[in-house]
Amino acid sequence: QVQLVESGGGLVHPGGSLRLSCAASGSLFRIYTMDWYRQVPGKQRELVATITSGGSTNYADSVKGRFTISRDNAKNTVYLQMNSLKPEDTAVYYCHTEVWVAGRRDDYWGQGTQVAVSS
Repeated sequence: QVQLVESGGGLVHPGGSLRLSCAASGSLFRIYTMDWYRQVPGKQRELVATITSGGSTNYADSVKGRFTISRDNAKNTVYLQMNSLKPEDTAVYYCHTEVWVAGRRDDYWGQGTQVAVSS
């Protein structure tokens, strides 16, 4: 079992910045690939950014150059730094990881944190 708790969402003006945090439970955080997803009502959840255990990152085209995913294994925390925010970034942002045990995949999600970009 992995518990994920997001924080850092809020209301920001276009062009502004926010940093989301996701704290994970357990002692194996350092080996997990961690993701940030986002979801707008009525739409599918969208993968925003991924960071592997080795620190490799990948981003959705819509956020490349504006968002940065990072991790602090000593704090069991993954971050999403969001700069130059646009109204279309408004969504609920979720932290996610998957754990494989004996050939079975378990997905873990945080409760989500709301990001609203509006003037």
